Amino acid sequence: MSDETPNDAGSSTVVDKSKRKNLLLGLGGAVVVIGGLWFLYAEFIGSRTVSTDNAYVAGENAQVTPLTSGRVVEVLVTDTQPVRKGQLLFRIEDSDQKIAVQQAEANLAMMQRRYGQSIANNAALGAAAGASDAQINTARAGLASAQATLTKTQEDYKRRAALSGTGAVSNEELTTARQALDSAKASYQQAQAAVAQAQENARSARRQEEAAVALTKGTTLQTAPEILQAQAQLEQAKLDLERTIVRAPIDGVVSRRSIQVGQRIQSGQAAMTVVPVGELYVDANFKEDQLGKVRSGQKATLTSDFYGGKVEYHGKVVGFSGGTGAAFSLIPAQNATGNWIKVVQRLPVRIQLDPKELKEHPLRIGLSMEAEIDLTDND
Repeated sequence: MSDETPNDAGSSTVVDKSKRKNLLLGLGGAVVVIGGLWFLYAEFIGSRTVSTDNAYVAGENAQVTPLTSGRVVEVLVTDTQPVRKGQLLFRIEDSDQKIAVQQAEANLAMMQRRYGQSIANNAALGAAAGASDAQINTARAGLASAQATLTKTQEDYKRRAALSGTGAVSNEELTTARQALDSAKASYQQAQAAVAQAQENARSARRQEEAAVALTKGTTLQTAPEILQAQAQLEQAKLDLERTIVRAPIDGVVSRRSIQVGQRIQSGQAAMTVVPVGELYVDANFKEDQLGKVRSGQKATLTSDFYGGKVEYHGKVVGFSGGTGAAFSLIPAQNATGNWIKVVQRLPVRIQLDPKELKEHPLRIGLSMEAEIDLTDND
């Protein structure tokens, strides 16, 4: 029996080595099969999509800022309250604005009266210029009369001067004729001066008329510049009055309300924010090595941590950020020293959501999302 024991042990050792070889071959075959299946999945299934859980809901918030200053007298909404576009949010005391409207209305009425006065002045100056023209004619008639008188006295003087040597005309009569001639010459010169003065008066009157008419030429009561300016001031005053009532610029939910009744608010001061929950989108931060085949217009499927995987959202890629998150950080990374570790960067990809699905399952800005983009969709 002692001779058989070694043979049996050797036989058992040979069997064990055979099993081990088969086991190794089986294990190697399994690894090859698993590797092949992984290759097939990565090549034909995994390469069809890219996904990330680094995605968040975002939206274009509407900041409500009044365009006029004053004391808040009524606030009709509060945080978390849904509002519709045009809905009244709050009112500002409008006493000052009403006074400004009244002043603008009075100023417009005054400008209209002044324009009417200018038109009347133009007519009066035109009449004065016409009267000046008539004075020229009168002065010319006086000049003609003085010319005739001068001619007659000259002839009388010449006739008497010719007879003075014969004794037919006395010295006294000749002296009287000479005085009459001198008087006629003076009257003639005075008449000439009167004509010149009348002409100058007429020119001055015409210039005054032209200067006055230039202010209203080509205008009417509706188109005069001063009236248009007064109307603009009135429209501005009315607009400021309307702006004391602040309405929602878009549909959404009120957030970050910062005003209270009695508070004095300045023009441009932020009063609250309206979040357009029906027009939200998702910024998905994909790794840079995932974006080689991503294009605008590709379809995307998204789920939210808020609802879980039971609710799916559908959207499409609408654009890419102009830089990575690190590039726009407060202190961008500087890797020029040569002492650095490469970190895979992420680029925000904007995905537009379906408004109908948003209406059925509303989201809020900042919620986490998971996004998957279909790379086979190239429409």
